[in-house]
Amino acid sequence: MVAPPDNDVLWARGLHHAHGQSPALTGVSLGVREGEILAVTGPRGSGKTTLLKCLSGQLVADSGEVWFHSHPVHTLSATSRERLRLDRFGWIGTEPRLVPELTARENAALPLLVRGEGHRAAKQAAGEWLERLDVADCAKRRPAALDRAQQQRVAVARALAVAPQVLFADEPTAPLHRADAAQVLRTIVNAARSHAISVILATQEAEAATLADRTFALLDGRRAGAGQAEGPAETEGREECSLSV
Repeated sequence: MVAPPDNDVLWARGLHHAHGQSPALTGVSLGVREGEILAVTGPRGSGKTTLLKCLSGQLVADSGEVWFHSHPVHTLSATSRERLRLDRFGWIGTEPRLVPELTARENAALPLLVRGEGHRAAKQAAGEWLERLDVADCAKRRPAALDRAQQQRVAVARALAVAPQVLFADEPTAPLHRADAAQVLRTIVNAARSHAISVILATQEAEAATLADRTFALLDGRRAGAGQAEGPAETEGREECSLSV
């Protein structure tokens, strides 16, 4: 087992994973640097969600390695991986998955409270992100009183309020109209730039991908165009974990 490059926050090599008899990832390798926005692109069914789940420790690949700050994620216990996700990672999916009994502010503050933050600090952080996402007026409402776009913005606030080192965004604007999607993406990009958050954005949208520093294209569970030369972001000696531009 070879340790990853020192300048990569998150690094994976040779990931293989199948859902039953259906291969989802076949030998995928990549690296992400601090504060970098990486767009993982590809059509539906190309393996984007599976890749993000393996990188974030939600899934353990059938084979291959995942490292976070030079520490192996793939060998951690389920409890340790859950703690890593709570302390260091943020996740935004296509479904908001809010707790129906909690208000918007309580939902956004929930991960902070779970990891032991004080109620006042947690709710303040949650409130600040709700305001940045233009849903501060929804803070005291429960999910049933919010429309789908508002619920998704609350989910984005929840992911950002924890100040993650890595944010995994799996089609985060899928349920949003164009204007709402653009505003949410701007907020994510601004957060990445101002807080040095590494963002891995899975998207089918070409416009969303243009906001990234680099793109990593998947097709049928493999890196598309893997045999092509690397662009200017290539780092000498990074072998197969280099990313395409």
